[in-house]
Amino acid sequence: MNPTRRLLTLLPLAGMLPALAPGAAAPLVLPLWPEGVPAARRADAPAARGDLGPERVEASGSISNVSVPTLTVVPPAVDRPNGTAVILCPGGGYRVLSANREGTQYAAWLSTLGITTFILKSRLQEWGHPAPLQDVLRAVRLVRSRAVEFGVDPKRIGVMGSSAGGHLAASASTLFDHADGRTGAALDDTSARPDFAVLVYPVIAMTAPAAHAGSRRALLGNTPSPALLTQMSVEQQVTAATPPTLLLHTQGDKTVPVQNSLLYFDALTRAGVPAELYVFEQGGHGIAMRDGLGNASAWPRRAEDWLRQRGLLTQESVR
Repeated sequence: MNPTRRLLTLLPLAGMLPALAPGAAAPLVLPLWPEGVPAARRADAPAARGDLGPERVEASGSISNVSVPTLTVVPPAVDRPNGTAVILCPGGGYRVLSANREGTQYAAWLSTLGITTFILKSRLQEWGHPAPLQDVLRAVRLVRSRAVEFGVDPKRIGVMGSSAGGHLAASASTLFDHADGRTGAALDDTSARPDFAVLVYPVIAMTAPAAHAGSRRALLGNTPSPALLTQMSVEQQVTAATPPTLLLHTQGDKTVPVQNSLLYFDALTRAGVPAELYVFEQGGHGIAMRDGLGNASAWPRRAEDWLRQRGLLTQESVR
């Protein structure tokens, strides 16, 4: 078993981060909105009725009913910081956050590559659009504005997401300057454009036949307008300014069809955006970092190769 995968098997199943060694400092958790969470939410969302209730954390580590968005900082391995940062967007259909499998686990792996990781706990269906978009763009702005403090390069801040988290990461990649992602805060003046993106079995389309109906309903409600469906079908929002992107999917995904990644890759290619796409034969949806799925289990190696080829794993002194 390779050292990275062995490390991941030792992580506990519950909680946002690995268990701390005796005397170790608690992880740094940053509130995204210390000045107050924006009120903008979908009119038919539960939060608009004032009955949100407490946040819920399941034994599996999944989180729901988020009302206080945060970033949990996972530092790079002590001997190999390279100045690259990744904001992680866990999946869960915009209903829950798969914070362990697609958050903590990925962060532990990225740490071994020298990357500083920020696990995003974003608002979900209880708020609806534009809350998740506001949260991910605020995350990019916050990390960029405090890059020196975190020891990262403000020009090497990427996003990575799985499933609905992939849609959120792709939304950041295409709607980074959209009015829906601005709140009037001073940080709005800081660029929210990610410098690269890694999308793992992502939701992309919000219209048939490729749409994941559950994610669309949780994010946009039962009767979204045609204009909103177009806006949030992010393959239709790709431009030459969209950052370089790696896409990973499986042909056997019956939940989020591989056509989502194919549509996005085609849009990136037409816009002249550097992109790579891996489609693996085996594995269904939500493969995370499991063994036994043929070549699909090796996707972290393909991702590492892509990051290295783009110069994102070279050590860099950050002023």
